[in-house]
Amino acid sequence: MTDDDDDMTVFSDQRQKRVKITAWVVIAALVLTGGGATVISLLLG
Repeated sequence: MTDDDDDMTVFSDQRQKRVKITAWVVIAALVLTGGGATVISLLLG
């Protein structure tokens, strides 16, 4: 049972890392393509 839990933790960590990387890539792409003003205004209020 602990082996399965450990495996799931690894998958969860990898998924979290992938989600974070994807989010940063999307934000960077928006900034570079001119949608940055909207994104920055939303982030900074």
